Amino acid sequence: MPDSRPPQSTVRSRPSSALRNVLIGVAVALALAAWGIFSRIEARAELVRQAAAAAIPTVGVVSPSHGKPSEELSLPGTVQAYYEAPIYARTSGYLKRWLVDIGTRVKSGELIAEIDTPEVDQQLNQARADLATAQANEALSATTNERWKGLLASDSVSRQDADDKAGDYAAKKALTASALANVRRLQELESFKRVLAPFDGVVTVRNTDIGALINAGAGGTPGSELFRVADTHKLRIYVQVPQPYAGAMRPGLAAELEVADHPGRRFHSQVARTADAIDPTTRTLLTQLEFDNAGGELYPGAFSEVHFKIPTRDDTVRLPANALLFRSAGLQVAVVGDDGHVKLHDVVMGRDFGTEVEILSGIAESDRVVLNPPDSLGDGQQVRVAAAPAAPQAAGAPVQAKP
Repeated sequence: MPDSRPPQSTVRSRPSSALRNVLIGVAVALALAAWGIFSRIEARAELVRQAAAAAIPTVGVVSPSHGKPSEELSLPGTVQAYYEAPIYARTSGYLKRWLVDIGTRVKSGELIAEIDTPEVDQQLNQARADLATAQANEALSATTNERWKGLLASDSVSRQDADDKAGDYAAKKALTASALANVRRLQELESFKRVLAPFDGVVTVRNTDIGALINAGAGGTPGSELFRVADTHKLRIYVQVPQPYAGAMRPGLAAELEVADHPGRRFHSQVARTADAIDPTTRTLLTQLEFDNAGGELYPGAFSEVHFKIPTRDDTVRLPANALLFRSAGLQVAVVGDDGHVKLHDVVMGRDFGTEVEILSGIAESDRVVLNPPDSLGDGQQVRVAAAPAAPQAAGAPVQAKP
């Protein structure tokens, strides 16, 4: 009977194949486990790197710049006549006539109105009569005094009586001087019924008419002036200059005027003088300019815009206002170094131009200053500098195709 058992080599090969399969499975499992662990470690490291990179803030930077050789300062100004005087009445009465109206050119001493003063005329007549009486009494007293002096020389009268006559003459003489002074006062008062122009100019106001009641001594009362005369051959322009620019206001500094009635035109002027003192209420310096108005182009009382050409300092730079840090340590800016780390610099600010500020010290023109620095930005912190945006292409410029 033949043997049905498999050959011994076949039996031995089966366990070896199973073991090999198990070892391969274990190796694959270990490889998969190692690959999973490694990929997780790599992913975690990448996540840490990304988190660290995301934690570095990205900032924009700007370099300080020098301003123009001179800057224009525009301020409101008030135009006034070189001389301007309200004309008031110095005597009472009724207006007899007026000879000039607004816009009339007058000369110094020219008659511009007359006032009817009957009361003053009668007072002057009375004063003249009193003067004549005083002069007559003085003449009589002088004659009597001379006679009594002669009688005293011959011992015909007592010295006491002669002294009485001498004293009476001195009193009469003083009364005559008093009466004469009163006559001259009334003459001067009566002369004021002729209203005269005080200087060459133009009449800008007339507040009276024929028959109007004129009261002497009404000066200062609103509307009580008879006329107003202004000398407009030269004009004064007054400007309130803020304190930061007060040091630049020097006599001879050039300026230009703009007025609404001459749009697009500028009139050349210059600083004549300043108040040399800051107004404690407005913290401004009163500055006076002068303008030759021989052509009558500008009017007194007009509002003007005054443009000053102020020279700038060469040792200062300018920064955008949004680059400043206001902290307890003082005014600072953040400067990015070559290594990408921030260094906080203390700066001294000069004038404020609105969108820009003047920096007197603390930074150099080659520094890279952070724009809009975050409040959390600290000294030594690493930052990433944002790339500058590409300049926009001009309209109509040819576009170069990329290969």
